[in-house]
Amino acid sequence: MEATPGRERLIEQFKADGLTVMFGNPGTVEQGFLDAVDAADDFHYVLALQETVAAGIADGYARATGGAALLQLHSGVGLGNGIGMLYQSLRGHTPLVVIAGDAGVRYDAMDAQMACDLVAMAKPVTKYATRVTDPRSVLRTVRRAVKIALTPPRGPVFVALPMDVLDELNSEPVLPSTEVLTDVSPSPASVGRAAELLAFAERPIVLVGDGVALSGAQKELVAVAELLGADVYEVDSSEVNIAASHPLRRGQTGHMFGPHSKELVGDADGVLIVGTYVFPEVFPELESPFRPGAKVVHIDLNAYEIAKNHPVDLGLAADPKQALRALAGVLERRLGPQHRAAAAARLDVRTRQRVRETRSAGSATDDGTPMAVFLKTLAERTGGDLIVFDEALTTSPLVTRYLPAERPGDYHLTRGGSLGVGFPGAVGAKLARPERLVVGFAGDGGSMYTYQALWTAARHGIDAKFVVCNNRKYRLLDDNIAQYWREREIPEHGFPGSFDLSHPEIDFAGLARSLGAGGMRVEKPDEAVAAVGRMLSHPGPFLVDIQI
Repeated sequence: MEATPGRERLIEQFKADGLTVMFGNPGTVEQGFLDAVDAADDFHYVLALQETVAAGIADGYARATGGAALLQLHSGVGLGNGIGMLYQSLRGHTPLVVIAGDAGVRYDAMDAQMACDLVAMAKPVTKYATRVTDPRSVLRTVRRAVKIALTPPRGPVFVALPMDVLDELNSEPVLPSTEVLTDVSPSPASVGRAAELLAFAERPIVLVGDGVALSGAQKELVAVAELLGADVYEVDSSEVNIAASHPLRRGQTGHMFGPHSKELVGDADGVLIVGTYVFPEVFPELESPFRPGAKVVHIDLNAYEIAKNHPVDLGLAADPKQALRALAGVLERRLGPQHRAAAAARLDVRTRQRVRETRSAGSATDDGTPMAVFLKTLAERTGGDLIVFDEALTTSPLVTRYLPAERPGDYHLTRGGSLGVGFPGAVGAKLARPERLVVGFAGDGGSMYTYQALWTAARHGIDAKFVVCNNRKYRLLDDNIAQYWREREIPEHGFPGSFDLSHPEIDFAGLARSLGAGGMRVEKPDEAVAAVGRMLSHPGPFLVDIQI
């Protein structure tokens, strides 16, 4: 094969892997590569004003496409800026292929400006991190990284590409990276044992995470849950693993306090865990939250997570879709009339309870506040046919009440524990799904981490919509410290001043306009109705700042 500069060959490799859109922020040590990017056909660079924003957009793009996304960061300083968002991608298993340049291998001994150990920086927030030092192994290394990123447990990978390595002539073959198929079925004996452990439970529960959505196992999950008559709780969950309207879905266990999760699962005598780790709280229970004698079965492609924190009776390293399908088949054959009737009774109880909750919520949801009116109007105008990127946090229960997460791909929740995901995530999702209406919700505090995402949307004509849930504070911190005070019997008092964002007041609509997007502020309910109309009719990115 005729030799060409490595920087050009690298672009051809990315194109062979279907990575034709690259998100990033440029720097001097990448200038030769980015010059080649500018000249390349059918390869597009999406510019962000800061690396955190670029990483967030790439994350949203990957989540919406279901595949990998390509992210370029600038050397050590750029990688440093992006690390917080890469942690989100690691925790959420987003397959990002991250590259960064440096001045060159020839300068390693000089300890010059911007010199740092990029691989050491990237390792804690990636599945795989390496640096290419030989021009003959650029594409080989990239293919390895792409394979690792896409192999469950999926996640971000990092490759450092020195400028002088990319400047050298390269004759490596350009070949698509190998996809490792992981639709692994458990053995019949293993499935039989799982059914034996779970079939006769009187208080069964199922704990699920995004491994269900990744394998497309929503239908199989519902089948098993209904056969068992088991409540389904979402644990480490940010996608649609079970429709919000299903009567057995009981919501999230929570990500903050272990005692809350223990209260939900502590009475179960049969526990099925699928596609998640237990438990992801910031303040987890150190002892097992399951009752003594409870039978616990854990299914996941990520064997590391099985029994990582608490013992289980049976761990199956298998694809959730294949395992749940097999388990449903065995349960169909093994469950007798008595246990089928008991499961059906539990399902009937939850169905009637859901009907009562829906009626009650229907009469109470429209409380006349601007946010409730806005959400109700948006749901009515769209028929719920939109993609929601949800970083509303304390306002999220209201968002999902009007815009419930029903269909896979229609809802993405923030994950990883830090702020700033909502707005860039919505930009990435809209770029991936241009035919769909995409609305990103964020709190006022979270939005300001990555507000520059609106500029990227305006520059590239990405017609995403944005909503600021503006309570002029870090409200989640108010709620969490109140819990802290109760646990330690500390008398309630004023919240720390560092939680307050009310002064000086942020003009979110004006700031949106300064970045090239449309924007308006909503203070009254009647303004909320008009805001929905303006947002939906505006050609291009548009932001609504709703006062809470």
